[in-house]
Amino acid sequence: MRTPFTVEQFFEVFRNYNQAVFPMQIIFYLLGVIAIYFAVKPTSGSDRIISAVLAVLWLYMGIVYHLIFFTGINKAAYLFGAVFILQGILFLALGVFQNKLSFSFRSDKYGIAGMILVVFALFIYPVLGYLLGHVYPDSPTFGLPCPTTIFTFGLLLLSEKKCPVAILIIPFTWSVIGFTAAFNFGIMEDTGLVVSGLLSLLMILIRNRKINSALKITRTIS
Repeated sequence: MRTPFTVEQFFEVFRNYNQAVFPMQIIFYLLGVIAIYFAVKPTSGSDRIISAVLAVLWLYMGIVYHLIFFTGINKAAYLFGAVFILQGILFLALGVFQNKLSFSFRSDKYGIAGMILVVFALFIYPVLGYLLGHVYPDSPTFGLPCPTTIFTFGLLLLSEKKCPVAILIIPFTWSVIGFTAAFNFGIMEDTGLVVSGLLSLLMILIRNRKINSALKITRTIS
């Protein structure tokens, strides 16, 4: 896919963003750690707290990164911004207000895969980026689309309930679009983006099917 900007312009957006919003990067890391804590130590309100964290991240990415910074080199960012804002609204509606999302770590394949993805997004992703020459502030930090999408998939894998398919569409689409563009510019750590998208979508759909089957059996017995 041919992009309307150069690799230098792309990394310049990261630099301008990181310098302008600091210390938001630290705040986002704290929010990420809080979300992981409540997934490992769930409480009566933890599902809504985690959903709220995801909503804040996606709304922020849509408004601040896409609409304020990325539109400077790519007019498609207006569309991306609107879509990311929609994803944030979905987390608010489905997770915070309707409480249809659940997050609880269990030591099964879903929980382990989910924790691998959140750890990758928060810690391994920036280390890989540094080793590949993407040094702050000219690097995508947590709170920007690619690492945050990986983090989102990781949390969604921890869901105990059937995960609404609507909540998966935008992150999966971005995992393909974001990876294709970033790969062209040598951001090899974004390989984790498309891997997380494909893996998470497949695993979540399989789990949804199992939950549906279990509900049907329960209804038949009762």
